[in-house]
Amino acid sequence: LSESGVPQLVQPMIWDYAADLDVEGKVHLIEKYRRCGFSKVWFASAFKGATGVNQSLTLIGHHLKNHLQWLKVASSSPADVLEGIALTGWQRYDHFSVLCELLPVAIPSLAVCLQALKNGGYSEKIKENVEKLLGMSNLETETFMR
Repeated sequence: LSESGVPQLVQPMIWDYAADLDVEGKVHLIEKYRRCGFSKVWFASAFKGATGVNQSLTLIGHHLKNHLQWLKVASSSPADVLEGIALTGWQRYDHFSVLCELLPVAIPSLAVCLQALKNGGYSEKIKENVEKLLGMSNLETETFMR
């Protein structure tokens, strides 16, 4: 792969939407990419639309845990390897499927995930900031928003 010249032309993107993604496995994968000549990698997460084809509400906690795991991967990897993170929000699983989790119901999840990435983690203070930004009195992350 390194002799092909491909690592000088592209940057791989590692996709994983799991709340319990394997941090050690991802770090090992990044090391493999580095040995092949790729100097940078991207991560891909989701703030909505990655938990079920017929999901209509967003479970914020699932996506928050995924982003916290990606932060662990980033902190366990060489400082110069991460080019960026693509924060996806899937609308449907394929062109023949119904729409899932429309954007309006997922805006709180987007806000939480962006703040977690921006601040390198999540805390009660960050939760309060998100609530203030969205004009909410009680942001629920472990149950579906009412």
